[in-house]
Amino acid sequence: MAEQHTPRSLIVTLYGAYGRGSAGPFAVAELIRLLGAVGVDAPSVRSSVSRLKRRGLLVPERTGSGAAGYALSSDARQLLDDGDERIFGGRAALLSDGWVLAVFSVPEAERHKRHLLRSRLGRLGFGTAAPGVWIAPARFFEETRHTLRRLQLDPYVDLFRGEHLGFAATAEAVGRWWDLAGVAKQHEEFLDVHGPVLRAWESRGETPAEEAYRDYLLALDSWRRLPYADPGLPAELLPAGWPGGRSAAVFSALHERLRDAGAGFVRSAGV
Repeated sequence: MAEQHTPRSLIVTLYGAYGRGSAGPFAVAELIRLLGAVGVDAPSVRSSVSRLKRRGLLVPERTGSGAAGYALSSDARQLLDDGDERIFGGRAALLSDGWVLAVFSVPEAERHKRHLLRSRLGRLGFGTAAPGVWIAPARFFEETRHTLRRLQLDPYVDLFRGEHLGFAATAEAVGRWWDLAGVAKQHEEFLDVHGPVLRAWESRGETPAEEAYRDYLLALDSWRRLPYADPGLPAELLPAGWPGGRSAAVFSALHERLRDAGAGFVRSAGV
């Protein structure tokens, strides 16, 4: 199945990979060039930037040369910083870490916030332990706290840390809390697409900047969703043959080979 890369997602991925630290804002013309390298046309870039601006993730800012551009908002920087630990950290949870529980209650008059809360917890990697009770490895606590506060959902939620004491075995219970078969399928799809890309790069000596940038941006855009779909459960709770370690190894190797080389193409755009 072909991967779907939306213009908005690719723009966020671009800023996450190359638009932080000492990098200044991206000029609109630079964004059009950089996204054009992965097949996004100029009208799609402009409309996606406008949507990200309305969502408060991008803010207008002049570049060093005075051109109109966009930088990450403080909320967007926090979002990306929180995501770095998942995307690049690579540490699976330990059973001894325990769990974080999100227990929420939303008045019927504000049921749209109930939907938003469920959706956001799901995107943070939480599983459903019971109606109104969501569970995730305890190491997600800080990111969850930041996210719920940013979305002004914290008044509806209580967060707890604890351990699972029964009655079902924890390895059995996690199969109810998460769709592990669905998560495994996402890992396999990542491997199907990006495993051959890695093997092709491993057979080459040189690393041309534009090709490295293109393959890295597409791999990162695909990969960065996976550590949110996959809660990174302790190894002893996972089914035999779990593909998560293999897909993480492929992404790590692509990151090591392509990220810095791709930065040369970004710099050539004038950032």
